[in-house]
Amino acid sequence: MADNTTFQAAAYTAQGTTRDKFALPEQLFDGTVNMPVMHQAVKAYLANQRQGNAATKIRKYVVGGNQKPWKQKGTGRARQGSIRAPNWVGGGTVFGPIPRSYAQYVPRQVRALARKSALNARARENAIYVIDLFDFDAPKTSRLKGLIDRLGATDQKVLILTDGVKTNVFLSGRNLPTVHVMPYSDVSTYHILWSDVVLIESGALGQSLDPIAEERIAERPARVTKNAVAKKTTKAAAAPAAKKAAKKAPAKKAAKAAKKSSPKKAAPKKSAATKSAKKKGK
Repeated sequence: MADNTTFQAAAYTAQGTTRDKFALPEQLFDGTVNMPVMHQAVKAYLANQRQGNAATKIRKYVVGGNQKPWKQKGTGRARQGSIRAPNWVGGGTVFGPIPRSYAQYVPRQVRALARKSALNARARENAIYVIDLFDFDAPKTSRLKGLIDRLGATDQKVLILTDGVKTNVFLSGRNLPTVHVMPYSDVSTYHILWSDVVLIESGALGQSLDPIAEERIAERPARVTKNAVAKKTTKAAAAPAAKKAAKKAPAKKAAKAAKKSSPKKAAPKKSAATKSAKKKGK
């Protein structure tokens, strides 16, 4: 199913400022939506994620049971050859799962058609937004979250396709559960159909948009924790006491210095008459 309509997507800056509409390339966005091919590509993608590690033991791999549990005749019970037979508890499993590969191969041209169909399906829903340039100097989750909020996609699954590998953008969206960041060249049909909104960098579509001058929106202030508030209150309470102690300290130091500098009073000398009187008294 194909249409001759030309799709135009809404364009924004990396901060969410609206720009003129962006004409999507006609070679890719030609209206083709092939449902069976998309189903095949998604089924193969999910199958290739399976590890296929499930395994059970047949009777020859179960430990024990080398001897007959009882003799063949004379006991009145049914004959048994091993306690590891499938009819015994703890015995082997019949036709159980064994390690295997669930990989499915899809031809390259079929994968390309499926991805093209998924992009056209999102373009029909006006769910493709073009971003002029992701120029993140450093990882900043709040900046990417602010862009998504300004686009009105807060409660939706957002797929961000960058022009090549951009580590800062990937790290900015890694902690957001409904946001997935990846290079445009690595996107698959599954990722496009998983998302509700697709943000594509203009350079990935082959038509780079020149950034426009705009003021960077102020970021949220740092969150104040309870421990920081408690420290501030204790410091504020201790400040008056510290001031009083600082005022008293110079006075105490001056008193100590005065005591040290003041000369000691000499004891009065006893006269010779008093000495002789004491001797007579003795």
